[in-house]
Amino acid sequence: MNLQQGEQKFQLSRLTPSEDLAYFIRHYWIVRWDLTDQEPYLQHVIPNPCVNLLVEPGRTAIYGPGKEKYGHYLQGKGCVFGVKFKPGGFHPFVRQPISGLLNNPMSVQSVFDIDPRRLENDVFAQKEEHLMVSHIEQLIRPKLPEQDEQVVFINRIIDHINQKPDLTKVDTLCDYFNVNKRTLQRMFDYYVGVSPKWVIKLARIQNAAETTDLSRRHNWSKLSMDLGYHDQSHFIKDFKSIIGQTPDEYARLTL
Repeated sequence: MNLQQGEQKFQLSRLTPSEDLAYFIRHYWIVRWDLTDQEPYLQHVIPNPCVNLLVEPGRTAIYGPGKEKYGHYLQGKGCVFGVKFKPGGFHPFVRQPISGLLNNPMSVQSVFDIDPRRLENDVFAQKEEHLMVSHIEQLIRPKLPEQDEQVVFINRIIDHINQKPDLTKVDTLCDYFNVNKRTLQRMFDYYVGVSPKWVIKLARIQNAAETTDLSRRHNWSKLSMDLGYHDQSHFIKDFKSIIGQTPDEYARLTL
């Protein structure tokens, strides 16, 4: 969200996984920056329902979905490489509840049998982005699990949520996909790490932020009603819990 400011401070690339890995991985992402002789830049990251394998000096680990916006300081000159798994796509590698990764990163060594410092050295020794991807894929491929149809089902559900910004209730989702509510909640806890209720809220707030990015005139009351909120105050509370700012504060940053 609100990448206009960041584009002046860093470069973001997204690369597609090889066909045999695309069942589990959404994309690879690479962030580069050079702020030599400049002030550090605080880049805000909006939460999403995906596990990420992050390769960064001193921080390399596997991170579960976050539930709140967080900030990451960029300073000096650097690079971060990330593997963004599809929602549910990391679970087949570990076969344990992904909810356990919330605020509790997992060691890359425990999953892929490589020391994090060695991984950092090996990835950043590559001078071209496609070579970074190739190296990571060589690391992941021997650990590739069998395909799990639940991953496909979960992504169908999340795609449906993202296409229906006025969707407000988990019960409506259960009716549409003909699945028991408690079964769906357990599935999301086990595979995704966050609840379907939270994914619905995230999709609505992301839609609100995107709408705000594209407009200079804002009617928060109408927007909250369009997104299915019964009152504006509830919408503002949810917006701030995920974006970290009120809609007014966020809108001022986009001007």
